[in-house]
Amino acid sequence: MSRGLILGIESSCDETAASVVERGARTLSSVVASQIATHARYGGVVPELASREHLRAIVPVVRAALAEAHITLADLDAIAVTAGPGLAGALLVGITYAKALAFAQGLPLIAVNHLEGHIHAVLLQEREGAKGVAAVLETQILRLASLAQDDRVFGLGSTGSGTETEEAALALVVSGGHTHLYLARPTRGTWHYTLIGRTLDDAAGEAYDKVAKLLGLGYPGGPWIDALARFGDPLAVPFAFSQIKTKLHLAGKAPRTKAAKTAPIANLDPHFLFSFSGIKTAVLRYVELHGLREEAKARVAPMLALARPPQTKEEALALCPQLTLDLIASFQHAVVGDLMKKTFAAAESLSARRILVTGGVAANRELRTRFTAEAARRGVRVAFPTPALSTDNAAMIAAAAWPRFQAGEFADSALSADPALALGT
Repeated sequence: MSRGLILGIESSCDETAASVVERGARTLSSVVASQIATHARYGGVVPELASREHLRAIVPVVRAALAEAHITLADLDAIAVTAGPGLAGALLVGITYAKALAFAQGLPLIAVNHLEGHIHAVLLQEREGAKGVAAVLETQILRLASLAQDDRVFGLGSTGSGTETEEAALALVVSGGHTHLYLARPTRGTWHYTLIGRTLDDAAGEAYDKVAKLLGLGYPGGPWIDALARFGDPLAVPFAFSQIKTKLHLAGKAPRTKAAKTAPIANLDPHFLFSFSGIKTAVLRYVELHGLREEAKARVAPMLALARPPQTKEEALALCPQLTLDLIASFQHAVVGDLMKKTFAAAESLSARRILVTGGVAANRELRTRFTAEAARRGVRVAFPTPALSTDNAAMIAAAAWPRFQAGEFADSALSADPALALGT
């Protein structure tokens, strides 16, 4: 009987990753080679450098993933790879290698959308958690049975595959390259996605990185801003997001953004559209108005030498004045607030009782705290992936491939990179 082992390969941006996942519910290995050190000096990902680093890392990363899972290529049932969206050159490295492996081993190849992978990172986390809970319960029941002094029979029930009953959910995918809202619905063993909202310009994570660079902080910007925001006043700077209005001249046309293949603006409710370029500009104006530019420039060199963000108020003040800490806290408070407002509004509009928050920004401490509190207040369930599954990884790609493997949805030899690949309808 097939074990349902899928090797996932992810190379859409600046992480080379490989993972082996069993039947979409059990991670046997997950290996990620990060390029942060390569791109940190530039304050962002350089596509040409990313492609070169993927070429160097892809073979050893896949070998390490197989070794960690204690299997060989002969044990696999399929190979899955990210087909888009992402950087064209980076995607091609993973796709070319995956196609070569699949052809050499005679295995089916499964193309996975990177955004779908992020959604399945949460589902994988839930499935693995359900398996763990089921195992603990079974152990406890068996222990009770062994202690019983009579002949009663303890019914263990059926733990099945350890997966909870799949149900529809509103998914917020928020990362350095994406801020999208999807209604994810399981139908006859596969998942279908409907785009509900999206950013019109910068993604939330991109705004974090650009503001961090402007303030002379480390790269990627998210962890640094999240760490420093704890020591500032989140209400010191009154950032606000205005209501986005549909522009009549764009009706029926695709928006002029990086993800131009997605639904036209006119097809989406403007209440669920995001825009983060304005707050980025507002931070720039604040820096100029308060004379913080030179102070930020002087911070760049010390930042490159730091291995981690500050952990105490003293460390934070040694790096940034209180004025900058207040600015950072206010920026994060506003961004998280906008993400919350529109996500919960969409959930209420769609009568969704389950929210999945995923992507690199989902690792943000304040975002998790505030989303969890608001979900509890509204009586809605919210779930996040672990920090390791929040950022780009291959376990999520292998997990997303499992329903496609069962449905026989395989890619052909013509598979190529699609940097603007859209998800859903």
